[in-house]
Amino acid sequence: MARETVDILVSGGGVAGLTAAAAFGSMGFSVACVDPAPPVTDGEAEGADLRTTAFLQPARQLLEEAGLWPRLVPHAAALQVMRIVDAGGEAPEPRIVKDFVASEISDEPFGWNLPNWLLRREMVARLADLPNVSFRPGTATKSVLTRESAALVTFSDGATIAARLLIAADGRDSPVRHALGIDVHTTRYGQKALAFAVTHDRPHENVSTEVHRSGGPFTLVPLPDRDGRPSSAVVWMETGPEVARLAALPVPEFEAEMTARSAGLYGPLTLVTRRSVWPIISQTAARMAGERTALMAEAAHVVPPIGAQGLNMSLGDLRCLLDLARERPDGLGDRTMLAAYERRRWPEVKARAAGIDLLNRASMIETRALRDLRAGTLNALYSMAPVRKTLMKAGLGMNPARPKG
Repeated sequence: MARETVDILVSGGGVAGLTAAAAFGSMGFSVACVDPAPPVTDGEAEGADLRTTAFLQPARQLLEEAGLWPRLVPHAAALQVMRIVDAGGEAPEPRIVKDFVASEISDEPFGWNLPNWLLRREMVARLADLPNVSFRPGTATKSVLTRESAALVTFSDGATIAARLLIAADGRDSPVRHALGIDVHTTRYGQKALAFAVTHDRPHENVSTEVHRSGGPFTLVPLPDRDGRPSSAVVWMETGPEVARLAALPVPEFEAEMTARSAGLYGPLTLVTRRSVWPIISQTAARMAGERTALMAEAAHVVPPIGAQGLNMSLGDLRCLLDLARERPDGLGDRTMLAAYERRRWPEVKARAAGIDLLNRASMIETRALRDLRAGTLNALYSMAPVRKTLMKAGLGMNPARPKG
């Protein structure tokens, strides 16, 4: 079988990998994108990813450049307010409610929320419109051999591709990262997350709500109306045994428990999808680049789903790679480019991962006295307008301080 040559090979066909393929393809590079499994693009199908992704403000320009924004915006729910609710008192009721409002810092929403299965559907359709991009689902990366001039990758079907730049966007157990011998540091919290969608009586009014009590946040993120009723995506983080118990409950009992855990903010919650379970870890790779190879997304970093940081960190990786490729297209994938990528991204990734780790540990607090301290800290930080605005901008990744070069 003849060896194929491309500018960029993306290993991984998740949301991050598909976005990378669309973005580089839209710049005119020749791109191949592979993934061992065909993407599930129907929310009712077995294996559909029922989680949602909130694209924060800085992602919009990247999505526009990739030709994805016009496909996504009709399905998106805007996030105008981030509401933090502390329900850590004796009863699971709101005792402190603080709204972080996008209009304080911008004319646009904080971001836009979409189901992950729908993102895959629209992104795959975009790749089909790009003649210089080849998407190959059902093709697994089997071996990687790097040289000064190219990365040579062999696949499960026996094909081989030589790429000037290999992008590992192939998940937390990245085959490419393993092939390059890059270690990871993993933190396990004993948590899992339930992901599902609900409808409710009270409109969400484009408010994303995190309810904190213990075990982890209960987060409701706006979705477009479903069957004429307000709808939200839910991520419910708890200890592993508690998630197992909740996932096995009959629907009426589960609905009663999730309504109580939501502090009743939107009235009775009605389950409208199946429940999926995801492990919660924090993981960072020892480095984000190797010879002719860049690690991005969960191949490079995994964080708990707090503050919509996960995929937006991944898009930060992609933005950096796109900028470097635009600055020196002739140097695509060379040592200079990948050294600059490491310098620009690694400090920010480490800082954000550490911050999210602290937030997650705070959300897990069981002791009443410490929950009271958490509530007091939230109240104090929110009350100082400059601090509140700084936190909002930092959460969006606006004006990040990054090393140059």
